[in-house]
Amino acid sequence: MKLTFFMAICLLASTIGSAQHKYGSKTGTINFEASVPSFEEVKAVNENVSAILNTDNGEFASLALVKGFRFKVALMEEHFNENYIESSQFPKAIFKGKLQDFDFSEVSENASEYILKGTITIHGVTEPFETSVQIKKVNDAIELQTAFELKPETFNIKIPKIVSNKIANEVFVKAIYSLSN
Repeated sequence: MKLTFFMAICLLASTIGSAQHKYGSKTGTINFEASVPSFEEVKAVNENVSAILNTDNGEFASLALVKGFRFKVALMEEHFNENYIESSQFPKAIFKGKLQDFDFSEVSENASEYILKGTITIHGVTEPFETSVQIKKVNDAIELQTAFELKPETFNIKIPKIVSNKIANEVFVKAIYSLSN
């Protein structure tokens, strides 16, 4: 009896010790804006972005279906999907990377800043990527926020000359995730 109990405790301890702790979400939000003063707002939001954070090693990944971005103007959304981002051919935007010097035990209700390094894939083009993120605990979840700018030409996204003065050269992006385990 003592041997069976001891073996069960050892098995449980080894399982807990080797388990990875992951927090995830399917309802992250990515906003982007490429507006230029004096022209119609170029702005969209996607509220169904998936993300996962491995709290043992700081690995983070996010996936957004490009057709999930919603614009105020339906025609703008259609042009975005068909002419610029070509979402039928390139349906996903993906980030994979790692939080630098991440220690889950230090995450608290007060936001801490980390550097997130990895790769971002948009329009079939994968590029190295680095941004700062703020992380904090909110109840039983982890909130991760970041903001950065991207250039369409980096990802071979062509903006026709006829509308190029109506769209910013740099796209401002803000992402917010509430991750739970």
